[in-house]
Amino acid sequence: MTRSLTVTVDRFPIAGEFRISRGSRTEVVVVVAEVTDGAHRGRGEGTPYSRYGESAEDVVAALESMAAPIAGGIDRETLRNEMPPGAARNALDCALFDLEAKASGVRAFTSAGLASLEPVTTAYTLSLADPETMRAAAEVAADRPLLKVKLGGVGDVERIKAVRAGAPNARLIVDANEAWSKDTYFENITACADAGVELVEQPLPADRDGLLATVRRPVPVCADESVHVAADLADLTARYDAVNIKLDKAGGLTEALVMAAEAERLGLTIMVGCMVSTSLAMAPAVLVAQKAAVVDLDGPLLLAEDRDPSLRYEGSLLYPPEPELWG
Repeated sequence: MTRSLTVTVDRFPIAGEFRISRGSRTEVVVVVAEVTDGAHRGRGEGTPYSRYGESAEDVVAALESMAAPIAGGIDRETLRNEMPPGAARNALDCALFDLEAKASGVRAFTSAGLASLEPVTTAYTLSLADPETMRAAAEVAADRPLLKVKLGGVGDVERIKAVRAGAPNARLIVDANEAWSKDTYFENITACADAGVELVEQPLPADRDGLLATVRRPVPVCADESVHVAADLADLTARYDAVNIKLDKAGGLTEALVMAAEAERLGLTIMVGCMVSTSLAMAPAVLVAQKAAVVDLDGPLLLAEDRDPSLRYEGSLLYPPEPELWG
């Protein structure tokens, strides 16, 4: 059967405001690739991220340029070699994964070599704000088992103390989004250690993270902006203890699964993360989450509304996707 590609842009309101060190937003813009063979359809969602020079317009154009290869029957492995990683390839790779599952009747997790999918506990993100606001947010979320704390550089010592005071029993991880410097690293990571933080995500800018190879890391440090694809991993082992695998960075589930296997081989702890996006984007990431020590797939929990059908969350417990959604 001849396949065809449809590309759409969707917008979803965020519940309140989502703020990190690089800015804030109240809406998420996502791009959906839908591939049909006349009898079945597969869908995938990508979230353009300006940090990597992506816009919705660019992602749409990149996807539309793949219409002829899709019609010609391009497979996921060829796509991985011929299209650069990023949100566009993620949307298309996940759409092809979904189409294969729908057409064959074989669930995507089976094709990925997994025996089953189990529920996972996800982190819940607290946006960057002043210490008192973050303490109040932590108090509201204190019953969740794992909180991810967005930090922003100046004032982070006070922020992490405030969050710990607001959620004394929760496990904590933090994400600095490249906001620390060589001058603030030691004070901030010491405060994290004192607060019992379990993981610090991307403390330094990706182009200035060499310091991490030469200093003490009292809390394990996780690469995010410093890593995109499996080929990046070998150079990280002196600087990082863990790696955050995101499908939008990796360019799809196919590459993300290769990354997970390579991270295991290199002895790096696996974290699976996400952009703020809908259940359609989270669903394939649940496959990578089966191998992850840290799961951060709370994107839909941060939205004012999600897709229908959507993933099932019970508090912070995330259940595998049903085939009607994906895979």
